[in-house]
Amino acid sequence: MSKITQSFYIAASLLIVTVMGFLFKYYTGFAHKWFNDYGAAVFYEIFWCLFAFLFFRRPKAIIQIPLWVFIITCILEFLQLWRPPLLEQIRATLIGKLLLGTTFVWWDFPHYLIGCILGWWWLRLLQRKGYANKSQS
Repeated sequence: MSKITQSFYIAASLLIVTVMGFLFKYYTGFAHKWFNDYGAAVFYEIFWCLFAFLFFRRPKAIIQIPLWVFIITCILEFLQLWRPPLLEQIRATLIGKLLLGTTFVWWDFPHYLIGCILGWWWLRLLQRKGYANKSQS
């Protein structure tokens, strides 16, 4: 698969994950608390895995990206316990809330792990699709 074609699949995946993440974040139906807080976190992790894959596509990166996404988002989760004025100003904005979060919750960690596992799986599918298309050429 050409780099442009693979980039298209990554961009399409990012679009799907972003839309699903926002749908989960603002869902108001049955079990909305889980969807808003934890289901959206799963898509947040997948999004960052796919985003990083745009820039780092080596086969080794398929394992490294989800690991780093998990580590960084766990650090961001712990940063929510720290309340300096600058971080509070950033968190007061919509983008700050979405990227940094506002409240430390232990239950986010298993959902981050699930998101990174699904992100790893998604990256593998994109990588395999690339190799399958190359062998057909």
